[in-house]
Amino acid sequence: MILADVVRSGFVEGHHRGSVVVTDPDGTVSWSVGITDQPMFPRSSNKPMQAVGMLRHGLPLDGKLLSLAGASHSGETFHVDGVREILSLANLDESALQTPPAYPIEDAVRDAWVRAGHGQESIVMNCSGKHAAMLLTCVTNDWPIDTYRSPDHPLQQAIRTAVEDIAGEKVSYVAVDGCGAPILAISLAGLARSFGLFAAAAPGTLEAKVKDAFRAYPEYASGSTRDEAALMRAVPGLFCKVGAEAVYAVGLDDGRGIAIKIEDGTPRARAVVMAAVLRKLGVNHEVIDQQSQFPLLGGGTQVGAVQPHAPAFG
Repeated sequence: MILADVVRSGFVEGHHRGSVVVTDPDGTVSWSVGITDQPMFPRSSNKPMQAVGMLRHGLPLDGKLLSLAGASHSGETFHVDGVREILSLANLDESALQTPPAYPIEDAVRDAWVRAGHGQESIVMNCSGKHAAMLLTCVTNDWPIDTYRSPDHPLQQAIRTAVEDIAGEKVSYVAVDGCGAPILAISLAGLARSFGLFAAAAPGTLEAKVKDAFRAYPEYASGSTRDEAALMRAVPGLFCKVGAEAVYAVGLDDGRGIAIKIEDGTPRARAVVMAAVLRKLGVNHEVIDQQSQFPLLGGGTQVGAVQPHAPAFG
């Protein structure tokens, strides 16, 4: 299904196709386009569920560090400092991380990192907060740390149970995510359902603890200038997380969930499509208006935009 148009100087030069699903507070599908009931990889949109799996087994984090444990962070200084703080709670240093060496994912942060004389390092890989929390969970439970990424490890088994409980369906396939940890396949509808559950979670639950951490510290869950942080700051009660390959999940405080997957994995269409879905559901804010188009440049000035494909959201 076409979800977004690429329009340059008034000419439609391409499209982004994908799938969208909206679930009601009871978890049933209320609206969808595309394929929403087949296995897919949520990628980093899984991280809030992974955090719950760790909290169930004693992960001693809250607030900004819990937000970082569920983050795909930008590699800013406060992110790196936070990862080191989590590791110190486990009496470990960054050499224990099994994230692959990388540059920060945010362009400006990466450039500053390189200008400061750094190369690729594990601690600035965007999943290092999650991996530090995984190590701390292992130390808390006297589980081995050398094999913490193995799907058979007690940590990963605990995470799988949490994902299945929250999504309301069984994991159908296990693969290796970009960070080296297991990634668990569920349906797009299951992903939407889980985010509705998080957003409406009752105070005192672990799901509410994760949601509250994200909403209080959205820059720790993403980055200072990221669109996800801007959306959580703007819309009361909204909870969201992006994933690689243009996956995006949002929960609204009334318990509705939204999940999208752009088929070609292009990030530029992700926020555009989510903005269109939010508008369709009656959620409006100037930040949503700003995110409803991705500018296209020509000669250094905007000459077009990636914008919602109107027939998909009628």
